[in-house]
Amino acid sequence: MDPQHPAEVPLPSGLSLPLEVRVHGRGGQGGVTCAKLIAALFTQMGCFVQTFGDYGSERSGAPIQAYTRVDRAPIRNANKVYRPDHLLVLDEGLMRPAIFDGVEPGSLLLLNSAKPIEAFAGKFDRYRFGVVDATAIAREQGIGSAAVVIINTTILGAYARLLGLPVTALEKGFAKLGVSGDFAAARQAFEKVEIAEVLALEAPASPAPLPVPPPVASTLEHSKDFPPTVLTGTWSNQMPSYATHDAPCNVACPAGNDVVGFVQALKKGDAGAAAGLLFATQPLPSVCGRVCPAPCMGRCNRAFFDGAVNIRSLERWIGDHAEVQPVRASVPRPLHVAVVGGGPAGLSAAWKLARDGHAVTIFEAGPALGGVLRNGIPAFRLPEAALDRDLERITALGVKVRCNTHVGKNELAQLSHDHDAVIVAVGFGAPVALGVKGEHLANIEQGLDFLDRAKREPVTLSGSVVVIGGGNTAIDCARTAVRCGAASVTIAYRRGRKDMPAIAEEIHDAEKEGVRILSYRTPVAFEGAGAVASALLAEMEAGPPDASGRRRPVVTNRTSPLAAATVLLALGQKTDMPLPDGWSMKEGRAFHGDRALPVYFAGDCATGEGTVTHAIGSGRKAAEAVLGVHAPAAKTNGMPVAPGQIRFDHFEVARPHEDRQIAVKMLAGDFSEVNAGLADVSEAERCFSCGHCTLCDTCIISCPDGVIFRDGAGYRIDPQYCKGCGMCVAECPRGVMAMQEKTV
Repeated sequence: MDPQHPAEVPLPSGLSLPLEVRVHGRGGQGGVTCAKLIAALFTQMGCFVQTFGDYGSERSGAPIQAYTRVDRAPIRNANKVYRPDHLLVLDEGLMRPAIFDGVEPGSLLLLNSAKPIEAFAGKFDRYRFGVVDATAIAREQGIGSAAVVIINTTILGAYARLLGLPVTALEKGFAKLGVSGDFAAARQAFEKVEIAEVLALEAPASPAPLPVPPPVASTLEHSKDFPPTVLTGTWSNQMPSYATHDAPCNVACPAGNDVVGFVQALKKGDAGAAAGLLFATQPLPSVCGRVCPAPCMGRCNRAFFDGAVNIRSLERWIGDHAEVQPVRASVPRPLHVAVVGGGPAGLSAAWKLARDGHAVTIFEAGPALGGVLRNGIPAFRLPEAALDRDLERITALGVKVRCNTHVGKNELAQLSHDHDAVIVAVGFGAPVALGVKGEHLANIEQGLDFLDRAKREPVTLSGSVVVIGGGNTAIDCARTAVRCGAASVTIAYRRGRKDMPAIAEEIHDAEKEGVRILSYRTPVAFEGAGAVASALLAEMEAGPPDASGRRRPVVTNRTSPLAAATVLLALGQKTDMPLPDGWSMKEGRAFHGDRALPVYFAGDCATGEGTVTHAIGSGRKAAEAVLGVHAPAAKTNGMPVAPGQIRFDHFEVARPHEDRQIAVKMLAGDFSEVNAGLADVSEAERCFSCGHCTLCDTCIISCPDGVIFRDGAGYRIDPQYCKGCGMCVAECPRGVMAMQEKTV
């Protein structure tokens, strides 16, 4: 004992001297002071002490070490503590293997952590282990600031408990050191620390020899650079990581296309690879590249910068120019599947099944494949040559086609017996009727019937044409009526123009061609002697939102007539479908009572979504259900990359490449295609590749310590030297990087 420092506190029983303590913390936590407080605590026991820190000019948050020695005799050893008896770790993020260098089994280990002691089961059984949330206690007691919590006095309370000291010993010591204000936090840590005794004490091993320091270089040799020796990776609680995240365009595509994949392949000049990626989910690229409403473009992050990427037309370019012919796989026992309906859903199902090597027969009620694509979309939007180009790729896979074959209830039941599976994709049912006075007057026609008739034979209109509806069919009817000679064409829609579900570009083109749009109007009667002469339109008011999120239109008593020599109804269709007796449809599959049948439903007859793209996605999913393919598990990388995650300043402003438009002469009977698409694929250069790494090297350039390296088809971050500054994450242009917590 030090005769100059008589014992005020008895030395804990079982504590052997000399004793060496090592404290690991971060700059700003008070780690060096913690070691000094430990020394001050032992002076009360009449011991000789030595304490000092091991740090330099490191920033706040950088790892530091501090040492305390305790003995009954004066201490002459001026070295650092290499074999501590007690180890205090003030930050869980520092718990790396190097922390335990020189720590023998049976030593005392005290950790500051918010986790309960059960979370460390099996990890520190070799030590007398204690854990306490000193940070939370110190923050509650207001020690330090909101940004930097100082925990040195707090954790001393937990340390006293592990030593077996009474809490009163701390109280006296705190008073002498002038930190009595922190005693409440120390007492709380003393009471809350959880302790686990040694469970797996190993036989003592021979101490490993201390490392031999390198020889001191001569002055002349100092001119060459030496590799760093300070492992600054221990400075961080976090580390950057790379991960592929969902791009909003991919998520928005109802067909399930890998939009980023095929656009980036085009950007790299590999049209074949682009076609291969697109054909994995899309059998009708020439079609969808013309008529898809392009929800992918509506979600494109580039829209918040200088305009969405023209994805639809890039898809069209692949469909029109691709020379890749998908190959049919070979399977030991191909299934025989009947597909009822040759529209987009049925074609998609047949495409998936045939590519996977199965035998498919499509039963189509009409004279040719295509369904609404052939009968309901005008040639100025979708020429038959474009449709036939996509169809040829499907039939080239060996898909058999039986046209002019109507499948009723009895035939459907028979098909289910004759085939391994049946996919029903017959589209919508009967059109929706208005149910108003005069609806059955002559020259009032369903819009789809009119479009079908106009494709099969020349149709001549005169006078004023009124189209009722606001979807794509209504727009197609109006533009077709213009080409059939109508003197004027008016679309009456019960909601506002911005609420029209039709493709925005199609609405714009219709107005360019002279179509008038009359918003907030609905017919309440049709008038005329034998044939329609006018539509009585009621004004509408916007009511509260309905299930679609749009404001529900409310009919008023204010009416006015609108002259009409022809009225075309484009109000949608019903989804009801007759089934064999005893059958029912549940979640896209047929049941007879409680027994599931090998009959699946796809497209509008099952979902009612009403777009070609939705039908394609539904058809593929039905085929996957037949094959027993389960949907992939949801990705765990969070929400799609948002505009705020894109570094717009890394990109140059480049307006979208617009489709080439052909001047419309508006000659009667001229249904020539008016949109010529893109001249080339340079539009692909504008893709941000959201959430997908392009090996742009921005992370390498922005790393202040140069610890990121190219590694094959990706990057490698050296964990020994990465300080976790997050500069690379902040600078990543595409939201591919994120900071991850380091774990023990």
